[in-house]
Amino acid sequence: MMFLDRMKTLYGYRNLIWTLAWGEFKQRYKNSVLGYFWSLLEPLLMLVVLYVVFSNLMRIQVEYYQLFLLLGIILWNFLSRATSMGLNAILGKPGMVQKIYFPREILVISSCITALLMSIFESLVFIAFMAVFQVPLSANLVYVPLILVLLFLVSLGLSLALAALNVFYRDVQFIWAVILQAGFFATPILYPVTIFPESLRDIFLLNPMAHIIISARDTIIYSTPAAAGSLLYAGIVSAITLIIGYIIFAHYEPRFAEEM
Repeated sequence: MMFLDRMKTLYGYRNLIWTLAWGEFKQRYKNSVLGYFWSLLEPLLMLVVLYVVFSNLMRIQVEYYQLFLLLGIILWNFLSRATSMGLNAILGKPGMVQKIYFPREILVISSCITALLMSIFESLVFIAFMAVFQVPLSANLVYVPLILVLLFLVSLGLSLALAALNVFYRDVQFIWAVILQAGFFATPILYPVTIFPESLRDIFLLNPMAHIIISARDTIIYSTPAAAGSLLYAGIVSAITLIIGYIIFAHYEPRFAEEM
């Protein structure tokens, strides 16, 4: 019951959440020469470098490998940005936290929405590549909204926990940066998980991001339905991550102002 009441309270702040998210989005490109174009250029540059290395040097044979790689980069970039920005959402706004009363998780939610807006711009590059390669669209695209919701929820859950912990333990931001770097290579972004033997493959698939990325590729690039087991697993892990993240955040929230 308390959780539902909290959701109703947050819904009442929806305009503030959007204002903060949009304001932060514009601020990130305010003094940039290329402005919003960076949102298109960043994944494109990553694609070029990684494609050259992994398609030529490692001889990875994957159908539509450019799209395979680009979609993985975009989805991982969202998780990376959402958690990195969410991690500093509380600590980076001491004035608001100490002087104004409002549900503090609003700052974390707005950071995740800002990351989502950036990823939407990145997706324009992917859509252009889809058109260039003339990849057919199918009814399986109906899975895409669910996949994106699961990605947002797992990112939000991690961000809530990281934001709270970072207020009290400043080493969290450095540890998380290392985890993100390791996670990029441990997630099937650059390679299909099928290149590993069955026993090792199961270890990689414990990562919910693996299921999210694979499901997105199946439905968007390869016109096949997302595996029900993958969606179920990602859904359960996303829900658990969100609940644990919220519990951690709620535990530390009363002491944010005095700690800062």
